Amino acid sequence: MSLPGSGSLNLRDWTAPEECLPRTSPAGPIDARGADWSGKDLGIVDLQASKLCRCDLRGTDLSRCNLTDADLRLARYDNKTAAPEGFDLRSSGAIGPGAKLNGVFLNNSDLRGMDLRGSVLLGAYLSGADMSGALLDGVSLAGADLRCVTLRGALCRGARFGACELDMADLRGANMEGAALDAVESIKGADFSFCLGLEAQIDALLSRSVRELDCWNPITRSTTRASLESLRQQA
Repeated sequence: MSLPGSGSLNLRDWTAPEECLPRTSPAGPIDARGADWSGKDLGIVDLQASKLCRCDLRGTDLSRCNLTDADLRLARYDNKTAAPEGFDLRSSGAIGPGAKLNGVFLNNSDLRGMDLRGSVLLGAYLSGADMSGALLDGVSLAGADLRCVTLRGALCRGARFGACELDMADLRGANMEGAALDAVESIKGADFSFCLGLEAQIDALLSRSVRELDCWNPITRSTTRASLESLRQQA
């Protein structure tokens, strides 16, 4: 069966995008959405106009590939990813160190353990994203939507949270040394249990409205007030 204007689909030859491997044959753009190509040396591969959304490219050598018009939105890279000369991976929509992600929709994304140092996430939509263990040192998150975000054990040293929303955020065990939380829009239901480096900001955070501080977080089973007061007991 085929749709008007499309070729017939042969299920015997069909490969799920996440299982697609890089190939050198000129059979048209590759659909490798969600594939794991991490740590591979791809050699000379024509990836022009290929769909590489959500592809894991951490540690991948793409230096001899043709990435013209490739869709790299939400693909993952790191400091070991090698891009072709003249190709700006940071502005491609991919996620990694130094990525330019202002206003990008990353709702419910799996960003666990991602190295985002040097990235710009101003006004990014990160509600529901799992950023457990992520490296966010020095990152600007001003105006970002961080409602229901998970930042357990994340490194947020010197991160700037100006005017962002942290409602129901799970920050348990995050390192917040030098992080700027004074201009945060809301911390309603946020859990700061076991956070590091918040000693100088506890009083200011506990001076916020009762509506924010006494909100129960059903996931972490704590109120924001209780989580902040527990930090005093740790000190």
